[in-house]
Amino acid sequence: MPQLLLEILSEEIPARMQARAQADLERALMDGFTAAGLLPAGVKGFSGPRRLTAVVEGLAVRTPDVSEDIPGPREGAPEAAIQGFLRKAGLTSIDQAHIHDVPKKGRIYVAHVRRPGRATTDLIAEMIPAIIRDFHWPKSMRWGDGDLRWVRPISRILCTFDGEVTPFEVGGIVSGDLTEGHRVMGRGPFRVRRFEDYEETLRNRGQVILDREERKEMIAHEARTLCQAQALEWVEDPGLLEEVAGLAEHPVVLIGDMDPAFLDLPPEVIRLSMRTHQKYFAVRDPRRSDGGLAPKFIVTANLLASDGGARIAQGNARVLSARLNDARFFWDNDRRIRLEDRFDRLGDLVYHERLGSVRDKVERTAGLAQALAARTGVDPEAAARAARLAKCDLVSDMVGEFPELEGVMGRYYARLQGAPEAVADAIRDHYRPKGPGESPPVAPLSATIALADKLDTLAGFWAIDETPTGSKDPYALRRAALGVIRIILEGGFRLSLGEALATALRAFSTVAGADASSMGDRQSALLAFLADRLKVYLREQGVRHDLIDAVFSLGGDDLVSVVRRVEALGRFLDTEDGVNLLAGYRRAANILKAEEKKDGRSYSGIGQVSADDPPEARILSEALGAAVAAAGGALEAEDYSGAMQALSGLRGPVDAFFARVTVNVEDLSSRAERLKLLSQIRDALGRVADFSKIEG
Repeated sequence: MPQLLLEILSEEIPARMQARAQADLERALMDGFTAAGLLPAGVKGFSGPRRLTAVVEGLAVRTPDVSEDIPGPREGAPEAAIQGFLRKAGLTSIDQAHIHDVPKKGRIYVAHVRRPGRATTDLIAEMIPAIIRDFHWPKSMRWGDGDLRWVRPISRILCTFDGEVTPFEVGGIVSGDLTEGHRVMGRGPFRVRRFEDYEETLRNRGQVILDREERKEMIAHEARTLCQAQALEWVEDPGLLEEVAGLAEHPVVLIGDMDPAFLDLPPEVIRLSMRTHQKYFAVRDPRRSDGGLAPKFIVTANLLASDGGARIAQGNARVLSARLNDARFFWDNDRRIRLEDRFDRLGDLVYHERLGSVRDKVERTAGLAQALAARTGVDPEAAARAARLAKCDLVSDMVGEFPELEGVMGRYYARLQGAPEAVADAIRDHYRPKGPGESPPVAPLSATIALADKLDTLAGFWAIDETPTGSKDPYALRRAALGVIRIILEGGFRLSLGEALATALRAFSTVAGADASSMGDRQSALLAFLADRLKVYLREQGVRHDLIDAVFSLGGDDLVSVVRRVEALGRFLDTEDGVNLLAGYRRAANILKAEEKKDGRSYSGIGQVSADDPPEARILSEALGAAVAAAGGALEAEDYSGAMQALSGLRGPVDAFFARVTVNVEDLSSRAERLKLLSQIRDALGRVADFSKIEG
């Protein structure tokens, strides 16, 4: 079937925008053709430094005919309603309509409208300009005298359908069948008709590799090969690889030499200088005892040079040396000032206009870290010291140039100035985790500072009512909450989250201008927010939402205990005893709910069994007493699996009771005692979870 080939050629498209634009173009084309009744066999997009391309396979030459029944007003309706119906249906006379008997509406006019299909070329000529005009870019521009907006000025539009040009005009640019290749190695222009010709022409005559995934693989393969030839290792960087693949239409990978004298800089500084400013990959020397960096770099050029790229590599080496000389200046200058002596300068950095300076935040964090120290098993004075030093590198020259190195440089400076390793590590790690892909700190001191820092952040913004709303979270408070949860759970820290939040919020009572009662409300709201984040986190781990709700209904703010209880409940309900006991619980709860509503009273307490009661009632009563005692002891010891095991012994007695004992007997005294037995079943299970929340 016919094929659509579309290419939009422009000035250089920022690399970070290309992949998203490719996906957006694919989606816009598929949506447009589907809405017109055409179902393409496939839509494939391509993106690069200067072009967005799409090929659509399996299109019919015409859109399908459409038959539609358009209902109108009732027979005998006012003339205004009749005329409105005629205009809507495209009829000239009401005699052209049909009359249908419709239930509840009576006799109404109906227009049987048949719209013939249209040529696909006409659809394309209408649809593509609209897609181009409405295309969303994070940033766009206008050029010349026109009003068309695009990420960069468009120079050509190639559009062919079934091998022939589909003519249209947008922004003064007329579509055609010409494309251009590499600016230097094969500019063209070249005339093409179909995608196969287009791709082959660009590759062989235009020196353009169209597919970004192929460009990425070329870069990765050549980088590994060049490094292996010198017994070195390429330092892989997926984000940089994605970016570099968007900078070169014909990537040529070169290895360059770095002045070995720069290797005394921290490797993070070298790598960031390479990555941020020059888009170079670092190279590792596995022969070094520390596996550190080699005095080499990998650069991706966009040109096949006659000298094999030697001059390009040399030029890039000179630029890198200039960058690293700047970094050396910052490194040498920063080491002259102790971190402690930078603390007061944090007062010059505004944290938030209502929450004070970064120094204010650090002071609060240090106090909170001391309060948490008893729960995390660290020395309070060490916690306070680490917290006070944690952000001092923010006023260093190196972090001023490379904000991504916050914490990292603080650790280097702390170690050079004699700080204990645990304190230095806490300075580096207290920002973690910055996202779901980063692990939280596990060392107790690092975890304490990270936890205090994030709790202070959350408490501060809750104190001033700057909380997340919908999809808006400008201060990344959801991320901070998830960080708190992961630090506590992965570190196994046993603490009352409510008490920790109360301690954090007390520091803001004056800032927020709120009294103690309103701070209590904020504490409850923040605790509820963290509970919701925990539910999201557990669901992402595959935990059933109803089990989470069943345990959360009992309250409690020791996250480690809550999660252990959820896990034990899940294991219990995966057993036959758990499934059957849940069924017994529901039966007991449903009977109790109905009878308590009818009688207007609660049947709580211990059910008394008389000699006249069936033996199954006595057996259940004794089993309940034993199970409650055993489960209570297990819960006291936080042996949640043991508590579930104790309750599983109720399965047989509960089943036998419902099989052989009638609850709603005529004798009101016996009925009440048997209902109390049911309340004992409900209460016994309710000690480990709210079984009414459990589904299935």
